[in-house]
Order: sequence, then C-alpha cells, then structure tokens
Amino acid sequence: MNYQIDEAVFEGFPLLRSKRCIYRPFELTDAQAFFKLRSNPVVMEFMDSIYINNEEEAQLKIKSIVADYEQKCGINWVICDKKTDKFIGYIGFWRLMKEHVRAEIGYALVPSYWGKGFMFEAAQTVLDFGFTSMGLHSVEANVNKDNVNSIALLSRLGFLKEAHFRENYLFEGRFLDSIIYSLLETDFTGKP
Repeated sequence: MNYQIDEAVFEGFPLLRSKRCIYRPFELTDAQAFFKLRSNPVVMEFMDSIYINNEEEAQLKIKSIVADYEQKCGINWVICDKKTDKFIGYIGFWRLMKEHVRAEIGYALVPSYWGKGFMFEAAQTVLDFGFTSMGLHSVEANVNKDNVNSIALLSRLGFLKEAHFRENYLFEGRFLDSIIYSLLETDFTGKP
C-alpha cells in the first residue's frame, strides 16, 4: 500500500466551513488581530512559544505561515465567526511529517470564545479534512502538562496520551515538560 499525504490540497487553499465558522487562509490584513491574540498573556500562558510584540512581527509570522503552505510543509487556517466574519483564532497542521503521513496540530482562540465549543468544532472540521482529504494516518499534539483546557479538548476529540517527556524543552531559561497526544485516522469519530 502506498501511504502518502495527498498534495492536491496544496494546489489551491482549501476553504472549510462548519456550523458557526469559516476557515480561510491567513492574510496580511490579519496582522492586528493575530498580534492581539499572540500577545495576550491569557492565551500565551501555556503556549511555550514567544509572544508577538507588534503588528510588524505578526506580518512576518503570517508570511512564514503562507510560505509553509506554498512549500507544502504546513497548512493553517484563520477561524472566522460566520456571523461577524471576525478573526477569532487559528488552527492547522503547522508541521507535516510526510514520511510518516503524520501532522502536528496547533491552535489558539480569542478568550471571549473559550468554553463555547468553538475550538472543538474547529478541530473536528480540520481533523476531518486532514484524515479524509489529506490522507493523514495520524495527528499529534504537543501540549504543556499544565494546559488542562487543551488536554480536555484533545481527550474529547479522541486523542490518547502517547508520551510524557520530562523537562525536554528549554524555553526562556526554564526546562518544561511536554506531553504528546495522538489520534489515528481509524480512531477519529468526531466528524463535524
């Protein structure tokens, strides 16, 4: 059997829809909203990645996200509220391990949308796309051990804890633990 990611998804950015959201590509006009999200201490508390300090840095990060798609090594969507067309977060497969037909998922959401099922809805939509259209075999998530909300989300989606690495990640002068969760295509039952 020939297992591989279907690279047809890189021929034209796939627009996705769910009950309450639209998923579209990043644009430079998202810089202000992206900066506000990635500079919010509540959002960044367990992200274990550097803050975006201004709109210029946000634009550079957006250019990098667009380049990843063009180079076929990642695909990330802006999450927009259907009612307002407003940027409320992002989700995507920020790292593709093509040789293993596997991707790593990442996401963030504006705090006013937390606890309302938006990220669960977004993750179901993107995971369904990943398994059915991209041909992924598995998806992993690397999560901070203290991020109880993300761990609960992953568990609800059917992800299983695969590993707990102790102090394997040096970030801003501190060694942090990483927990790896994974979901196999055969275990995915959360179609939107």
